[in-house]
Amino acid sequence: MKNRSIIIKACLLALLAMLTASCVTTRRVAYLQDMEHNSQIQLENRFEAVISPYDELDVIISCYDSELAKPFNLQAITQNVMRTTGNQNIGYLVDQNGNIELPVLGTIHAAGKTRLKLQEEIEKMLVSGGYLNDPFVLVRFRDFKIFFLGSNGGKAITVPNERCTFLEALALSGDLNIHTNRKKIAVMREVDGKMVMRYLDPRSSKVFMDPYFMLQQNDFIITRDFGYKNALSSYSNWGPVLSIVSTAVGLASTFFTVMIYRKVKD
Repeated sequence: MKNRSIIIKACLLALLAMLTASCVTTRRVAYLQDMEHNSQIQLENRFEAVISPYDELDVIISCYDSELAKPFNLQAITQNVMRTTGNQNIGYLVDQNGNIELPVLGTIHAAGKTRLKLQEEIEKMLVSGGYLNDPFVLVRFRDFKIFFLGSNGGKAITVPNERCTFLEALALSGDLNIHTNRKKIAVMREVDGKMVMRYLDPRSSKVFMDPYFMLQQNDFIITRDFGYKNALSSYSNWGPVLSIVSTAVGLASTFFTVMIYRKVKD
């Protein structure tokens, strides 16, 4: 009788462990759980993308007389090359020192500046150098990308408006699966030649105050799953195992019942 009780308890505990592992509570996956209706959070860190080495930029210079602006535009200078090769993908690559080379104006340091700041500096150079009296300068990122790495592989997402928050990036990625550990979602960024990693938790409104909430060009978002995810991924293969366990429990129960019946009968 004692052996029968031990076997049944062991089987029940095994089944309970599997059922517990397969349950994912709302607390583990719901976003911004501490925010209530009409909650307001002041964003202290205003965001504007900062130019970094190896970014590719579009720099367009124009003025009232378009002919005067042509020598300052890479597109105009390379027009013959574009016609020959058919390559329209021409921009300014920020070198490892953070500089770009503009026609006529020469070397300009761009890294660490916002695109608006760089626009202002180029306009001032054109006016102070006596090149153009009424310049208009437009600087844009060619490819503002965020990269995702996780158990399901990696992918790059192009952000169209040069502004992307942590939550927006999660939405653009197609959201996270229920097995993702939301407590430790990493954002990795290159800062002053070093890779810096911070962990953000989208379940709390504190994420808005994190300096990495506003993403930068070429940031990496790295996710990882809970430890039991691999076991759950093969849950479909557990059917035969559960069937065998259930049959074994039934046979053991029948065996002990027969043994007890015989003992009582004798």
